[in-house]
Amino acid sequence: MTTSGTTTSSAATVADIYAAFARGDVPAILDRLSPDVVWDVWDDNFGQRAGVPHMVERRGRDGVAAFLGVLANYTVQRFDVLDIIGGGRKVVAEVKNAFDMPGGGRYADEQLHLWTFDEDGRVVGFRHYLDTAKHIAATRGEDTTAR
Repeated sequence: MTTSGTTTSSAATVADIYAAFARGDVPAILDRLSPDVVWDVWDDNFGQRAGVPHMVERRGRDGVAAFLGVLANYTVQRFDVLDIIGGGRKVVAEVKNAFDMPGGGRYADEQLHLWTFDEDGRVVGFRHYLDTAKHIAATRGEDTTAR
């Protein structure tokens, strides 16, 4: 992936964030975020109302660190970034993942992640687009990997 120019620099940043996630390098992730980043902020989200820990609305770098702390308690079975699309202010990543959760729940999902950037190239917003029902069921201890 070429990282020169405005169009690809935000896509390269997203790729760098996923690489840092794979290494478990939380400081490298937080360094790419605006101090006032909003993470999974929705007007109304069933997963948030159902108390899905990794879907909780977060604000600021401390909020994102808390999100990553939740994921640290999960066992990653799969996390594949299939494609990173876009540039400038908006980038979308297509991701296939599977996690085992505390309490016995499991999920496998195909997701879109929407990244929003400010004019300085820092992440100011992030949203998961996923199968909410799977995540709610997995939080209750169900295995949704076969669905």
